[in-house]
Amino acid sequence: MSEADARTPAEIEADIRRRRVLLAETLDEIGVRVHPKTIVGDAKAKATAKVDQTLGRAYVGVNRTLGGVRAKFVDEEGSPRLERIVPVALLAVGVLGLVVVSGRRSGKR
Repeated sequence: MSEADARTPAEIEADIRRRRVLLAETLDEIGVRVHPKTIVGDAKAKATAKVDQTLGRAYVGVNRTLGGVRAKFVDEEGSPRLERIVPVALLAVGVLGLVVVSGRRSGKR
C-alpha cells in the first residue's frame, strides 16, 4: 500500500488547505511584483543607484584631477608656487585680451 493510500481524508484535506495557503501567498507575491507601482519603484531605485554610481566616479575623477592641478601650483607646505602661477596668469590675461580685441573688431564690421 502506498503512502497516498495510507492517508486519511482529514490528512488529505489538511494538505489541500496548506497548499492553498502557499498558493495564495505565492499569488500575492506575484501580484506585488507585477504591480505598476512596484515596477516603477524598482526602475527608480535602479536609476538612482546608477546615477549615484556615475556621480561618485565623476567626483573621484574631478577630485583626482584637481589634486594634480593643485600639486602643480602649491608646494607640499601649501604655499603657492609663483614660478608656475605667474606664467599661467599672464597667458590667461593674454588670451582674454585677444578675445576682447577680436570681439571688438568683428563688432565694427
